Amino acid sequence: MPVPVRLGLTGGIGSGKSTVARLLAELGAAVVDADAIARELTAPGGPATPLIATVFGPNFITSAGAMDREKMRALAYSDASARQRLEAIIHPLVRQETQRRALLATSQGHPCIVFDVPLLVESTTWRERLDWVLVVDCTPATQISRVMARSALTRADVEKIIATQASRAHRLGAADAVIFNDRLSLVALAVEVDQVARHFGLSCQPLSLNPK
Repeated sequence: MPVPVRLGLTGGIGSGKSTVARLLAELGAAVVDADAIARELTAPGGPATPLIATVFGPNFITSAGAMDREKMRALAYSDASARQRLEAIIHPLVRQETQRRALLATSQGHPCIVFDVPLLVESTTWRERLDWVLVVDCTPATQISRVMARSALTRADVEKIIATQASRAHRLGAADAVIFNDRLSLVALAVEVDQVARHFGLSCQPLSLNPK
């Protein structure tokens, strides 16, 4: 069975990373979305929910039985130790599920598995599990305007989120490939993705290029 390319995909909030993941999927990649898995784990009936209730108290669980994301976000911004305690609950469960989905994608013959990981650069373990890191980049001003346009978050809220993530320079320093998605139309972005994807076996004429 061919071994798929393991591609780490990351970018700051509002960079367009999710759109790039979708475009890569359309080219034949299997996408394993760490954020989506984390949401499933903290949804009603999710395996992380009772653990969160035990560690943080029942006030952090909604009436529907899910983690109260707004309340947890506010706590994590004000208390770094709270974020660490939450990560200690969620990260091992996310790791187990990503491994399960990666094995499934391999068995299905996908040439490339995209690990969509917002905090990939911040992690001490992800890089060694990957062949490539693709960073979706844009300016902080673009990040702020995009997130404010799609959500109820204020500029101050978005700036706080950006401050908790790796710096732009740190992400770019970890990249094997970069897509600068600042003022691109969706069509232009798709062209960029198609060109980069040739390195990952997602084109009928893939380039011969050795990963780092």
